[in-house]
Amino acid sequence: QVQLIESGGGLVQAGGSLRLSCAASGPTFSSGAMAWFRQAPGKEREFVAAIRWSGSLTYYADSVKGRFPISRDGAKNTVYLQMGSLKPEDTAVYYCATRRGLQWVVTPSGYDYWGQGTQVTVSS
Repeated sequence: QVQLIESGGGLVQAGGSLRLSCAASGPTFSSGAMAWFRQAPGKEREFVAAIRWSGSLTYYADSVKGRFPISRDGAKNTVYLQMGSLKPEDTAVYYCATRRGLQWVVTPSGYDYWGQGTQVTVSS
């Protein structure tokens, strides 16, 4: 009964910041990772960032490295994506996902549970 609920999306000006949250409910994972993906209209779902629950190691797509730090709060079963220096090309629906296992996975098929997504729109 794992459920993921994203929040924090909205409309923001280019150059601004936005923090996305993903709260997980159901069984607590003692290992594995949570990740963010995004999908723009007509595009494939794209990996953004991931974080391990053990050790908080992170992995980023080149397009967001240095701009979108990912973090977690294990006590709240919540992962965050702090988006800064936003650009119009960041506009997309952002999804969180989770998987068991410690290896880095950047394809959607590697994840077991998904949220419904939250819209992020960056205006110029």
